[in-house]
Amino acid sequence: MLETIEVSRVRRFAANTAGRDFAVGDIHGHFTRLQAALDTAGFNPVVDRLFSVGDLVDRGPECRDVLDWLAKPWFHPVRGNHDDYVVRFDTCDTENWVYNGGSWFAGLAWDEQREFAAQFAELPIAIEVETALGLIGIVHADCPFPSWDQLHTELESPESNKRLRLVQNSCMWSRSRIQEGTTCGVEGLRALVVGHTQLRQPAVLGNVHYIDTAGWMDGHFTLLDLATLQCNPPINPELSFDWD
Repeated sequence: MLETIEVSRVRRFAANTAGRDFAVGDIHGHFTRLQAALDTAGFNPVVDRLFSVGDLVDRGPECRDVLDWLAKPWFHPVRGNHDDYVVRFDTCDTENWVYNGGSWFAGLAWDEQREFAAQFAELPIAIEVETALGLIGIVHADCPFPSWDQLHTELESPESNKRLRLVQNSCMWSRSRIQEGTTCGVEGLRALVVGHTQLRQPAVLGNVHYIDTAGWMDGHFTLLDLATLQCNPPINPELSFDWD
């Protein structure tokens, strides 16, 4: 496999010619469950890669294990809104964060908090993965522009750009596409893969694939094969997409 090429807040990966590439939905501190899903899919860490839509921590019992996962050479996450809390731990709305599962972080020593924040600050906002059939984009929640190139340009703007934080927040927080049922898709991509909104089954709007099937709650982890865009486990036609 070729080395990654880091482009500021966007990280690009060359095509995987040796194995398979998967994307997985929100993890939220449930790495044992995630490993079980990988084992079921026959994931081979020697040649396969796992891309995460973010929200690695909060709510689950294994949040501290995230540093071990970040050290795995085949594990590549983007930054989710819960991960961004870690980056901004000394300036964010701590009360809201704790209410939404951040109490594990509040219990860390100051030097441990800084170590987590430093590693999470290195997470890109977006990932690009080349495949034989076209480019795959990955963000946590959504692409706020009609084209991937426009997002790429905005994310490469300097920190002094006042729009940058708004763009990053949209990538990590927006649910407008799925709430409005927008099907126009994102130009410049074969597919955009996102999480953030928990569903019983994966859903597709245009070329945007929603894969957070609440493996961290009482659902299951969906692994999306980036070459075929097929889900593992397969979609169950007897289940609804919406969460009851």
